[in-house]
Amino acid sequence: MSYIPFPDISPEIFTLTLGGFSFSLRWYALAYIAGLLLGWWIVMRLIRRVDLWPAGQPPMTADQVERLLTWVILGVVIGGRLGFVLFYDLNYYLANPHLIPAVWEGGMSFHGGLLGVIAATWIFTAREGIAKLSAGDALAAAVPPGLFFGRLANFINAELWGRPTDLPWGVAFPGPAAQFCPGVEGICARHPSQLYEAGLEGLLLGAVIWVLILRRGWLRWPGAIAGVFIAGYGASRFLVEFVRQPDAQFVTEGNPLGLAWQIGGWGLTQGQALSLPMVAVGLWLILRARRAA
Repeated sequence: MSYIPFPDISPEIFTLTLGGFSFSLRWYALAYIAGLLLGWWIVMRLIRRVDLWPAGQPPMTADQVERLLTWVILGVVIGGRLGFVLFYDLNYYLANPHLIPAVWEGGMSFHGGLLGVIAATWIFTAREGIAKLSAGDALAAAVPPGLFFGRLANFINAELWGRPTDLPWGVAFPGPAAQFCPGVEGICARHPSQLYEAGLEGLLLGAVIWVLILRRGWLRWPGAIAGVFIAGYGASRFLVEFVRQPDAQFVTEGNPLGLAWQIGGWGLTQGQALSLPMVAVGLWLILRARRAA
Protein backbone atom coordinates (compact mmCIF):
# COMPACT_ATOMS: atom_id res chain seq x y z
CA MET A 1 0.00 0.00 0.00
CA SER A 2 1.35 3.42 -0.95
CA TYR A 3 1.16 6.28 1.52
CA ILE A 4 2.83 9.58 2.40
CA PRO A 5 5.05 9.56 5.50
CA PHE A 6 4.13 12.23 8.03
CA PRO A 7 6.55 15.17 7.63
CA ASP A 8 9.04 15.75 10.41
CA ILE A 9 7.64 19.06 11.68
CA SER A 10 7.70 19.84 15.37
CA PRO A 11 4.47 21.27 16.85
CA GLU A 12 6.70 23.77 18.65
CA ILE A 13 8.30 26.57 16.64
CA PHE A 14 10.81 27.39 19.36
CA THR A 15 11.31 27.08 23.11
CA LEU A 16 12.91 29.63 25.41
CA THR A 17 14.23 28.60 28.81
CA LEU A 18 15.27 31.16 31.41
CA GLY A 19 16.17 29.77 34.79
CA GLY A 20 13.29 27.55 35.84
CA PHE A 21 10.86 29.15 33.38
CA SER A 22 10.19 27.68 29.94
CA PHE A 23 8.09 29.13 27.14
CA SER A 24 7.21 27.40 23.87
CA LEU A 25 5.51 28.96 20.87
CA ARG A 26 3.44 26.34 19.05
CA TRP A 27 2.14 26.43 15.50
CA TYR A 28 -1.41 26.13 16.83
CA ALA A 29 -1.05 29.26 18.95
CA LEU A 30 0.55 31.09 16.03
CA ALA A 31 -2.38 30.07 13.82
CA TYR A 32 -4.83 31.67 16.28
CA ILE A 33 -2.74 34.83 16.51
CA ALA A 34 -2.24 35.09 12.75
CA GLY A 35 -5.92 34.40 12.06
CA LEU A 36 -7.11 37.08 14.49
CA LEU A 37 -4.62 39.71 13.28
CA LEU A 38 -5.29 39.00 9.61
CA GLY A 39 -9.02 39.06 10.29
CA TRP A 40 -8.68 42.45 11.99
CA TRP A 41 -6.69 43.76 9.01
CA ILE A 42 -9.30 42.49 6.54
CA VAL A 43 -12.18 44.16 8.39
CA MET A 44 -10.22 47.41 8.60
CA ARG A 45 -9.65 47.31 4.84
CA LEU A 46 -13.31 46.57 4.17
CA ILE A 47 -14.67 49.47 6.19
CA ARG A 48 -12.42 51.84 4.21
CA ARG A 49 -14.15 50.73 1.01
CA VAL A 50 -17.31 52.76 1.48
CA ASP A 51 -18.51 51.88 -2.03
CA LEU A 52 -19.02 48.26 -0.93
CA TRP A 53 -21.61 49.01 1.77
CA PRO A 54 -25.31 49.89 1.74
CA ALA A 55 -25.77 53.60 0.97
CA GLY A 56 -21.99 53.99 1.08
CA GLN A 57 -22.00 53.65 4.87
CA PRO A 58 -19.68 51.06 6.54
CA PRO A 59 -21.21 49.53 9.69
CA MET A 60 -18.30 50.40 12.00
CA THR A 61 -15.52 52.89 12.58
CA ALA A 62 -11.88 51.83 12.89
CA ASP A 63 -12.03 52.40 16.65
CA GLN A 64 -15.08 50.15 16.96
CA VAL A 65 -13.36 47.40 14.97
CA GLU A 66 -10.41 47.45 17.37
CA ARG A 67 -12.71 47.20 20.38
CA LEU A 68 -14.76 44.46 18.74
CA LEU A 69 -11.58 42.37 18.37
CA THR A 70 -11.41 41.93 22.15
CA TRP A 71 -15.00 40.71 22.23
CA VAL A 72 -14.34 38.31 19.35
CA ILE A 73 -11.32 36.81 21.13
CA LEU A 74 -13.41 36.22 24.25
CA GLY A 75 -16.19 34.69 22.14
CA VAL A 76 -13.78 32.32 20.39
CA VAL A 77 -12.12 31.09 23.59
CA ILE A 78 -15.16 30.87 25.86
CA GLY A 79 -17.55 29.63 23.18
CA GLY A 80 -15.05 27.18 21.72
CA ARG A 81 -14.33 25.62 25.09
CA LEU A 82 -17.93 25.46 26.30
CA GLY A 83 -18.98 24.09 22.92
CA PHE A 84 -16.48 21.24 23.25
CA VAL A 85 -17.68 20.51 26.79
CA LEU A 86 -21.39 20.53 25.85
CA PHE A 87 -21.26 18.92 22.40
CA TYR A 88 -18.49 16.36 22.71
CA ASP A 89 -17.79 15.19 26.28
CA LEU A 90 -20.42 16.54 28.67
CA ASN A 91 -20.51 13.54 31.02
CA TYR A 92 -16.73 13.65 31.53
CA TYR A 93 -16.73 17.34 32.42
CA LEU A 94 -19.75 17.01 34.67
CA ALA A 95 -17.68 14.50 36.62
CA ASN A 96 -14.59 16.76 36.43
CA PRO A 97 -15.89 20.35 36.42
CA HIS A 98 -12.52 21.75 37.53
CA LEU A 99 -11.11 20.78 34.11
CA ILE A 100 -13.61 22.88 32.12
CA PRO A 101 -11.35 25.99 32.09
CA ALA A 102 -8.26 23.91 31.16
CA VAL A 103 -8.10 25.02 27.52
CA TRP A 104 -4.33 24.38 27.52
CA GLU A 105 -5.06 20.66 27.65
CA GLY A 106 -6.89 20.83 24.31
CA GLY A 107 -10.53 20.56 23.36
CA MET A 108 -12.09 23.39 21.36
CA SER A 109 -15.20 23.28 19.17
CA PHE A 110 -15.57 25.43 16.06
CA HIS A 111 -19.36 25.34 16.35
CA GLY A 112 -19.12 26.53 19.96
CA GLY A 113 -16.61 29.20 18.99
CA LEU A 114 -18.95 30.43 16.25
CA LEU A 115 -21.83 30.69 18.70
CA GLY A 116 -19.54 32.52 21.10
CA VAL A 117 -18.52 35.04 18.44
CA ILE A 118 -22.14 35.55 17.39
CA ALA A 119 -23.15 36.21 21.01
CA ALA A 120 -20.21 38.55 21.62
CA THR A 121 -20.85 40.46 18.38
CA TRP A 122 -24.56 40.71 19.13
CA ILE A 123 -23.90 42.24 22.56
CA PHE A 124 -21.20 44.60 21.24
CA THR A 125 -23.25 45.86 18.29
CA ALA A 126 -26.30 46.39 20.54
CA ARG A 127 -24.20 48.47 22.94
CA GLU A 128 -22.63 50.49 20.13
CA GLY A 129 -25.70 50.93 17.92
CA ILE A 130 -24.07 49.06 15.01
CA ALA A 131 -26.01 47.29 12.25
CA LYS A 132 -25.75 43.66 13.33
CA LEU A 133 -26.05 41.92 9.95
CA SER A 134 -23.51 44.17 8.22
CA ALA A 135 -21.09 43.70 11.12
CA GLY A 136 -21.61 39.94 10.72
CA ASP A 137 -20.83 40.22 7.01
CA ALA A 138 -17.52 41.95 7.76
CA LEU A 139 -16.53 39.26 10.26
CA ALA A 140 -17.59 36.46 7.89
CA ALA A 141 -15.24 37.80 5.22
CA ALA A 142 -12.38 37.76 7.72
CA VAL A 143 -12.74 34.22 9.10
CA PRO A 144 -11.63 31.88 6.23
CA PRO A 145 -7.89 32.75 6.45
CA GLY A 146 -7.95 31.89 10.16
CA LEU A 147 -9.64 28.58 9.39
CA PHE A 148 -6.97 27.84 6.79
CA PHE A 149 -4.14 28.49 9.27
CA GLY A 150 -5.93 26.56 12.01
CA ARG A 151 -6.39 23.44 9.89
CA LEU A 152 -2.75 23.53 8.82
CA ALA A 153 -1.82 23.69 12.51
CA ASN A 154 -4.08 20.69 13.17
CA PHE A 155 -2.11 18.79 10.52
CA ILE A 156 1.24 19.79 12.01
CA ASN A 157 -0.02 18.70 15.44
CA ALA A 158 -1.00 15.33 13.93
CA GLU A 159 -4.52 15.67 15.34
CA LEU A 160 -8.06 15.45 13.95
CA TRP A 161 -6.87 13.07 11.27
CA GLY A 162 -9.17 11.15 8.96
CA ARG A 163 -10.37 7.60 8.65
CA PRO A 164 -8.11 4.85 7.27
CA THR A 165 -7.63 4.91 3.49
CA ASP A 166 -5.67 3.08 0.80
CA LEU A 167 -5.61 6.12 -1.50
CA PRO A 168 -2.10 7.16 -2.58
CA TRP A 169 -2.30 10.49 -0.71
CA GLY A 170 -3.12 8.83 2.60
CA VAL A 171 -0.79 9.99 5.39
CA ALA A 172 0.78 7.76 8.03
CA PHE A 173 0.18 9.92 11.09
CA PRO A 174 2.39 9.13 14.11
CA GLY A 175 1.23 7.81 17.46
CA PRO A 176 -0.51 4.65 18.67
CA ALA A 177 -4.00 6.14 18.32
CA ALA A 178 -3.50 7.07 14.66
CA GLN A 179 -1.85 3.74 13.93
CA PHE A 180 -4.58 1.68 15.61
CA CYS A 181 -6.65 0.64 12.61
CA PRO A 182 -8.56 -2.64 13.09
CA GLY A 183 -8.16 -4.93 10.11
CA VAL A 184 -5.12 -3.07 8.74
CA GLU A 185 -1.76 -4.84 8.82
CA GLY A 186 1.43 -2.80 8.91
CA ILE A 187 1.38 0.98 8.47
CA CYS A 188 -2.06 2.59 8.68
CA ALA A 189 -2.55 5.52 6.31
CA ARG A 190 -5.36 7.99 6.95
CA HIS A 191 -7.14 10.73 5.07
CA PRO A 192 -5.40 14.09 5.72
CA SER A 193 -8.81 15.53 6.56
CA GLN A 194 -7.24 18.62 8.10
CA LEU A 195 -5.92 19.57 4.64
CA TYR A 196 -9.30 18.86 3.04
CA GLU A 197 -10.86 21.29 5.52
CA ALA A 198 -8.12 23.87 4.95
CA GLY A 199 -8.88 23.75 1.23
CA LEU A 200 -12.68 23.83 1.55
CA GLU A 201 -13.28 26.04 4.60
CA GLY A 202 -10.30 28.29 4.09
CA LEU A 203 -9.29 28.63 0.44
CA LEU A 204 -12.45 27.76 -1.52
CA LEU A 205 -14.97 29.39 0.82
CA GLY A 206 -12.75 32.46 1.18
CA ALA A 207 -12.41 32.77 -2.60
CA VAL A 208 -16.19 32.51 -3.11
CA ILE A 209 -16.82 35.18 -0.47
CA TRP A 210 -14.34 37.61 -1.99
CA VAL A 211 -15.69 37.13 -5.50
CA LEU A 212 -19.19 37.88 -4.20
CA ILE A 213 -17.93 40.97 -2.36
CA LEU A 214 -15.70 42.48 -5.04
CA ARG A 215 -17.45 41.33 -8.22
CA ARG A 216 -21.09 41.05 -7.16
CA GLY A 217 -21.40 43.68 -4.44
CA TRP A 218 -23.01 41.34 -1.89
CA LEU A 219 -22.04 43.52 1.08
CA ARG A 220 -24.84 45.84 -0.04
CA TRP A 221 -27.28 43.14 1.08
CA PRO A 222 -26.93 42.90 4.88
CA GLY A 223 -26.64 39.29 6.03
CA ALA A 224 -25.87 37.78 2.62
CA ILE A 225 -22.13 37.25 3.11
CA ALA A 226 -22.67 35.99 6.66
CA GLY A 227 -25.15 33.51 5.18
CA VAL A 228 -22.66 32.36 2.55
CA PHE A 229 -20.03 31.76 5.23
CA ILE A 230 -22.35 29.89 7.60
CA ALA A 231 -23.86 27.71 4.87
CA GLY A 232 -20.49 27.19 3.17
CA TYR A 233 -18.75 26.11 6.34
CA GLY A 234 -21.63 23.83 7.28
CA ALA A 235 -21.61 22.13 3.87
CA SER A 236 -17.81 21.78 3.85
CA ARG A 237 -17.68 20.30 7.33
CA PHE A 238 -20.59 17.97 6.59
CA LEU A 239 -18.75 16.52 3.56
CA VAL A 240 -15.37 16.16 5.29
CA GLU A 241 -16.99 14.33 8.21
CA PHE A 242 -17.46 11.32 5.91
CA VAL A 243 -13.68 10.82 5.91
CA ARG A 244 -12.75 12.42 9.24
CA GLN A 245 -12.16 10.17 12.23
CA PRO A 246 -14.84 10.97 14.85
CA ASP A 247 -13.94 11.80 18.41
CA ALA A 248 -12.95 8.73 20.41
CA GLN A 249 -15.83 9.05 22.87
CA PHE A 250 -18.32 8.32 20.06
CA VAL A 251 -16.53 5.22 18.73
CA THR A 252 -17.50 1.87 20.24
CA GLU A 253 -17.30 -1.74 19.14
CA GLY A 254 -20.92 -1.59 18.02
CA ASN A 255 -20.53 1.88 16.49
CA PRO A 256 -17.17 1.90 14.66
CA LEU A 257 -18.17 4.91 12.51
CA GLY A 258 -18.71 7.05 15.60
CA LEU A 259 -22.25 8.05 14.66
CA ALA A 260 -23.74 10.26 17.35
CA TRP A 261 -27.27 10.28 15.90
CA GLN A 262 -28.82 7.15 14.38
CA ILE A 263 -32.28 6.38 13.02
CA GLY A 264 -32.71 2.97 11.50
CA GLY A 265 -29.82 2.32 9.15
CA TRP A 266 -28.93 6.00 8.82
CA GLY A 267 -26.77 8.11 11.05
CA LEU A 268 -24.80 11.32 11.44
CA THR A 269 -21.57 12.11 13.22
CA GLN A 270 -21.70 14.86 15.83
CA GLY A 271 -19.96 17.21 13.42
CA GLN A 272 -22.56 16.55 10.73
CA ALA A 273 -25.43 16.99 13.17
CA LEU A 274 -24.03 20.38 14.21
CA SER A 275 -23.34 21.44 10.62
CA LEU A 276 -26.73 20.74 9.03
CA PRO A 277 -28.48 23.56 10.95
CA MET A 278 -25.70 25.88 9.77
CA VAL A 279 -26.56 25.15 6.14
CA ALA A 280 -30.24 25.88 6.81
CA VAL A 281 -29.55 29.12 8.71
CA GLY A 282 -27.05 30.28 6.11
CA LEU A 283 -29.45 29.71 3.21
CA TRP A 284 -32.20 31.51 5.13
CA LEU A 285 -29.93 34.53 5.65
CA ILE A 286 -29.07 34.64 1.94
CA LEU A 287 -32.72 34.44 0.85
CA ARG A 288 -33.73 37.03 3.45
CA ALA A 289 -31.03 39.44 2.28
CA ARG A 290 -31.87 39.02 -1.40
CA ARG A 291 -35.60 39.52 -0.82
CA ALA A 292 -34.94 42.69 1.18
CA ALA A 293 -32.71 44.13 -1.57
